[in-house]
Amino acid sequence: MVLNPGANGTQYKILSNSTGNKIKINDVITFHVTQKTDKDSLLSSTYQTGRPAQAQVQPTGDLMDIFPLLALNDSVLVKVPTDTIFKTQENNRPPFLPKGSNLFILIKIIKVQSLAEAMADRDKAMAAAKEEAAKMEAQEAVIADKYVTDHKLIVTTTASGLKYKITKAGTKPKPAVGDTVVVNYVGHTLAGKVFDSSIESVAKTAGLQQMGRVYEPLTFVIGGEGIIAGWQEGLQLINEGGKAMLIIPSKLAYGPNPSGPDLPGFSTLVFDVELVKVKRAKSSAASSKPAAASTRNRLQKGNYKKAGCS
Repeated sequence: MVLNPGANGTQYKILSNSTGNKIKINDVITFHVTQKTDKDSLLSSTYQTGRPAQAQVQPTGDLMDIFPLLALNDSVLVKVPTDTIFKTQENNRPPFLPKGSNLFILIKIIKVQSLAEAMADRDKAMAAAKEEAAKMEAQEAVIADKYVTDHKLIVTTTASGLKYKITKAGTKPKPAVGDTVVVNYVGHTLAGKVFDSSIESVAKTAGLQQMGRVYEPLTFVIGGEGIIAGWQEGLQLINEGGKAMLIIPSKLAYGPNPSGPDLPGFSTLVFDVELVKVKRAKSSAASSKPAAASTRNRLQKGNYKKAGCS
């Protein structure tokens, strides 16, 4: 295959050449892209992810000299010397792209829009997403109430919307803000799917894959950062040594944000918790034993948000 010279050492070959209008500077293009090594090993593909790439065409930049040669539905193969990619960052070169190798990029243009058209599409999509979120939020309360009814639960609902049921009464005082609590927990969805637990036997029975996880109670300070509001409130309702079921609406948990495949946005969470120990602030200076790194990392907001950590 004969390739044409491009900018910065690249070469290209237009594989399909339509008769439509060519892409212009400032157009917004949507395209599928596949990247392979010169040994034909697949590195990435938007066909596999189902999420095409999008870019606004600029006068300069990577591939920007090639896009104006294309029209809607055109395909182009681009050969990029990896030495140009890693010219100033050789330490970041992966072993599968050695010196002298090439990266082959296959691009297919599937949409061409003016900037105004793209902005209009974006606004329309945002409005649709907002409408869908409102429907999900309204439906959440109905689903949670059905869960309570179907399971014949007698729960107390607080002003915030937290529902709870004391399943074992503790004999010691409840914790307060500033106290350090030690908690065992099992978290599951309204459908009964266990998504996290501090108890190894429960996690294994549920088939959770938690490589390197240290199974131990979670320790944190009431009122401190990193814990969802539903836990902050709910644990103050339990006497030390007691157990409870907390049914936590998304507004007291992770809101509209999905948290892994089992927890879409607006998910009501159910936690069976045991308040193992309370270290009173006045005698312990409200310091806490940090959770094991594997536990803490899994519970951070933005990862797989579990076990009450925000």
